[in-house]
Order: sequence, then C-alpha cells, then structure tokens
Amino acid sequence: MATIQVSLVLCILIISSPFHEGHSISLKACLFDSIYQLGDSICDTGNLIRESAIGAATPFSRLPYGETFFRKATGRCSDGLLMIDHLALAAGLPFLNPYLDKEADFRHGVNFAVAGATALPTSFLAQNNIVNPFTNSSLNVQLNWMETYFNSTCHTQTDCREKIRKSLFLVGEIGGNDYNYALLQGKSIEELKIKVVPYVVQTIKAAVRKVINFGAFRVVVPGNFPIGCFPIYLTGFKNNDSMAYDELNCLKELNNFSIYQNDLLQQAIEELSQENPNAVIIYADYYNAFLWVYRRAAILGFNVASLQKSCCGVGGDYNFNLARLCGTQGVPVCPNPERSISWDGIHLTQKAYSFMAQWLIHESLPKLRCFI
Repeated sequence: MATIQVSLVLCILIISSPFHEGHSISLKACLFDSIYQLGDSICDTGNLIRESAIGAATPFSRLPYGETFFRKATGRCSDGLLMIDHLALAAGLPFLNPYLDKEADFRHGVNFAVAGATALPTSFLAQNNIVNPFTNSSLNVQLNWMETYFNSTCHTQTDCREKIRKSLFLVGEIGGNDYNYALLQGKSIEELKIKVVPYVVQTIKAAVRKVINFGAFRVVVPGNFPIGCFPIYLTGFKNNDSMAYDELNCLKELNNFSIYQNDLLQQAIEELSQENPNAVIIYADYYNAFLWVYRRAAILGFNVASLQKSCCGVGGDYNFNLARLCGTQGVPVCPNPERSISWDGIHLTQKAYSFMAQWLIHESLPKLRCFI
C-alpha cells in the first residue's frame, strides 16, 4: 500500500510540473526568425568533426554518440539532442546546422560552436602553459566566422539589421574548456582566478559587444555548470575527506569556483546592459538549471542510484576513465540513457538537457521582453 501511495505522489508531481518530459514551454511568442550560436561542446552540432582530421577522429563522429535521437553520430556530444536543439524546437525553428557544413540550410540560423573550443585564444593559453588538444577555433575565431557569414549573406545593411534584430543570439556556454584544460593539466583554482577567469569574462564581454554591433537585440549569455558534480571531476579530484563534498556529494571547492566565475560574468552582463539600454542581454543560469534537475532526479525519472555515474563509460566509482572515454573500443553504454543525467562523464544526456532547457526557458522568457 505504501509503495502505491509513493508512486501516486510521484506521478502527481511529474504531471503537475511544467517540466515533465513531453511538455513544451514555448518560445514562439518571441517570433524569432533565426538563432545564432557561439560556444563549445555543450552546443556544437557538428563543427568539430568537420574542422580537421583531429576532430573527425574524435568519438563524437561515431556511435554511440547520437544513438537516442538521430540513430547516428552528428557531432553532438550527447546521446541525442542538446539544449540548443530543444530551444530551437521551443521557438518553432529547425535544428541549427553547423557553419562548416557548407551544403546546409542556414535560413533560420547558424551554429558556430566548436566542441573543445575555449573563450581565450590558444596562444594566450599556451603562454600560461595550458594546451588545447582539439581545436584553435576559440570565441574570436567563431566571431570572425559569424562576421564572414553576415557579410556574405546580407543583401543590404538594412535588410541584414532587420533579420538580425528578429534573431536570438547565444554567446556560450564558453569558457568551461579554458578551466577544464587548466585544471586537468595541474593548474590550481587560485591560479585560475588570477590568470584565467578575468580574461575569460572580458573575452565573453567583448564578444557580446561585437554581436550587438552586428545588430543583435536579444542576447543570452550562459554561465558555467556546477562542475564538482560531474564524473570527470569527481574522478580526477576524488578526496578522502568527506568535508570536501556537499549534501549532493559534489565537490564543494569546484562548485564554488563555478559560482565565482558566474558572479563575475553576471557583473559583466549588468555592465553591458547599462552600456546598451536598447538591447536585451540576459544571463542563462546553467548552474541552477542543472541543480534543479539534479535535486529532482527521482521525480524526473532518473536513476538515483547511478546519479553520478556516466551512462557511457567504464571504471571507478563514477563509471569514468580519461584513458577509456565513451566511444572508444570496449567501453559500454548503459541500456537506458534516459535514466541517466551524465552521458559520458563530461556532457549530459538528451533527457537531462531537455529538462535544463525547459527550466531555462521558464526562467528566461519574461526577461527576453518578447511582448514589447
């Protein structure tokens, strides 16, 4: 009887939640004509695998990546759809094609994001002994692609301005890899706070200024995730001191670092808003969107027993090993990705991204001022 009562309560909670799977919170009220995306693997829909032989050789170019939705690899770093895909659907627009797919249809937007990309140029990182092993297509490179695209497609300046004004621009998520590479290559958090974070934030701020100069009216700037909850960090920074973990069993120091950078980013966005009163520039709170899903994992249908384990991975307490990543030979995939939050220890599953996207739309829609 108790089991039936618990199941009934969970069912009621899921049905009454505006975020249950299959419920679409619409961005259609904004009447976006297009979406333009800058960023990294959180939003790349196929640029890295087209960019170079290195990108083509990554696991993202083959199954099991893409298995849930596309039944084939597309270059997305998940089992299926990303947050940008869910946002496009909510806006009534087609999925964004990657800029490097020269045969693609770009009438309703372009995705310039590249998996592995950093906010800072690779030359800047190299000066601080930080190596990006995947791509040189940092945020400035992506902005140059965007400028080239607009210059080649706009018939007149007025025509271009009108189309851009009716579009949504996403500057990020970007910057996460600057920190990932640095931390995994032995840099300390205190060192990053001094030598990397301020420059990442300033680079993002400059990028927002540039897209506004292109004519952007609505710009979304995502923050960083609570990285201390991710298998890659839980494995690499495992600590025998229980005090190093919070009530969710995430690493406190790493999550506090994400909060630190997100606070600086929000300050920058506030300054940009004051500089550009005619533009709508909003912060997308990936940190709390992720924690919303994480704290409600059972209600949302995730397997709480394996909450911190990779679906696709092998080894250790978190089903993750940097030497045997998802997509390499012999690395298994869980039978039900929709029951997992983490896909490969670094990126999330389609289902987790779906709930995050819905939370973000719910939180951001009033701030986008689509009704004026």
